[in-house]
Amino acid sequence: MVDLTRAFGSGSPTSPVPHASNYALGLLLAVGCCLTYALWLITETKMSQSYPCFYSMTTLICFMASIQSVIYAFCMERKSEEWKLGWNIRLWTVAYSGLVAMGLMFTLIAWVVSVKGPLFVSIFSTVSLVLVAIMASLILDEKLHVGRYTWLLVSATFFMA
Repeated sequence: MVDLTRAFGSGSPTSPVPHASNYALGLLLAVGCCLTYALWLITETKMSQSYPCFYSMTTLICFMASIQSVIYAFCMERKSEEWKLGWNIRLWTVAYSGLVAMGLMFTLIAWVVSVKGPLFVSIFSTVSLVLVAIMASLILDEKLHVGRYTWLLVSATFFMA
């Protein structure tokens, strides 16, 4: 069995204590993520008007993201032992993130953007944020709380939607 909550939360003495600078950096990165995601949806809308084949467009996006991810991973982890996939949760994680998170999600987003536009997709992105928080609370036993910068993050998310 894999303990996904090890070293995180549940009040254990070994859990890391976040600093205020981490909150500010996290807020800055979250707002940046919202901005770049909104720009990506607008760009994808313009691209789908001139290139309506969203399957090949999704394939190209996933291929380029895979190249960027491999380059980043090589820079971050150089040990060959860390790259080995066995018949364990590492293989399932890679398969799930490749098939569902990349392939299915990007195809579905590209199709919805071409049919309904970017506003429809961005609204469901906000709903998915709430669903992730609820599922993390139920499955991973994470504690939900309102932090000091949460109001700014929520308002930025709804402003982008």
